[in-house]
Formats: sequence, C-alpha cells, structure tokens
Amino acid sequence: MFGIILINILLCLTFQNYTDMRANMVENQIIKRGISNPATITAMQKVPRHLFVPDELQPFAYDDRPLPIGNNQTISQPYIVAYMTEQLELQPGDKVLEIGTGSGYQAAILAEIVEEVYTIEIIKQLGLRAASTLKNQGYSNVFCRIGDGYHGWKENEPYDAIILTAAPSNVPKALFEQLDEEGQLIAPIEKNGQQYLILYTKEKNKIKHKRLLAVRFVPFTRNNP
Repeated sequence: MFGIILINILLCLTFQNYTDMRANMVENQIIKRGISNPATITAMQKVPRHLFVPDELQPFAYDDRPLPIGNNQTISQPYIVAYMTEQLELQPGDKVLEIGTGSGYQAAILAEIVEEVYTIEIIKQLGLRAASTLKNQGYSNVFCRIGDGYHGWKENEPYDAIILTAAPSNVPKALFEQLDEEGQLIAPIEKNGQQYLILYTKEKNKIKHKRLLAVRFVPFTRNNP
C-alpha cells in the first residue's frame, strides 16, 4: 500500500515538474521573443512536449533547442514551432496540411487551433509512433499518412494553410495547387547551403513570398523521386 502511495506521489511531482517547465518555456522562450498570438501561446502552454520525445530525453523536452527523435530526424526548437504556427494566422475552422510529421508535436500544436490537420511522414517508424502518440493524447482531428509528401494529400484539398517541417530547394508545385485562395504556406527553403523560412501567400492564383528567419531543418526526402 505504501509503495502505491509513494509511486502516486512521485508521478504527481513529475507531472507538476513538467507543467512548471512548460510554463517557463512559454514565458521565456516564446512570449519574451515576441510571439503574441493568443491561440499559439495557449497551444504551446497545453501540449505536453515531453511526451513527443524519446523517454530518455524527456527531462530536456522544454530546453531551448531541437532534440533527436530517431532516424536522423529532430523535433524542432519550441520557438521555431511557435513562430511558424503564428505566421500562418490560423483560424478555428481551418484545415491544415503538414509535410513531415516527425514526432507529431507540430501537428498537436496545430490541432489545438484548427479544425483538421492532415499530416504526412515518409519514415514509417516515425509516422506510426507519432500517430500512436497523437491518438493517446486524444487528437481525433489529426489524420496521419505514411508516404511521400511531395505530392501532398489531394483527396482533402484545398487547405487553408500548409506547413513543411523539412527543407526542400523549392516548394513542390502540387502543394501550391492544393492551397486554397488566400491560403498561406510556410517552409524552410535551402539554397546554396543556407536555409530560410519563407512564407508564401496565394492571391488570385499568384504566389507571393516573404523571407523570414534563417533556420536549420533536416533535408526534404522522397521515395524514388
């Protein structure tokens, strides 16, 4: 009996510790760096980032840095997740496509804000693990697919926003075609060894773009390109 009580106490202390760490992350890494969108801040406060990283890295889940998640992939720095989310100016009824599910953390943040999230992961092991984590966290509005994200997810177009979490040299044409009028797409684009976040906006079937931050993402990969 005493053992069960002790375990429950330890679990409560651990939960509170992660809650405090997450609150500190949001205050010092997110808000103090200029993220002001209320929906983005609320999502970052709510989603338990430590559950989206390998068990041995959970104590570092709220650090100001990316972390490895296996298969030479990473979970992005918390600030970058918040920044990319805020730039898309998401609304509650929106439908979003994510290319590169990874850990599932970015999808969870999006799912706290929008109506539906469709996410594609090319690495089967990561995709299955992310889908399981998202399901266990109760995200019934996130739909996962294992496959090549180059051609998007045409069955559910158009999307109000599209987010890429791996860096191509150019955005695939199919993704712009699946973006709704006045929709926005954000992606890290690599040119000459340098990566920058680019925000694209579709207006009257024309694509406008704006360069944002210098970043470092894993490369965009394909199956038999």
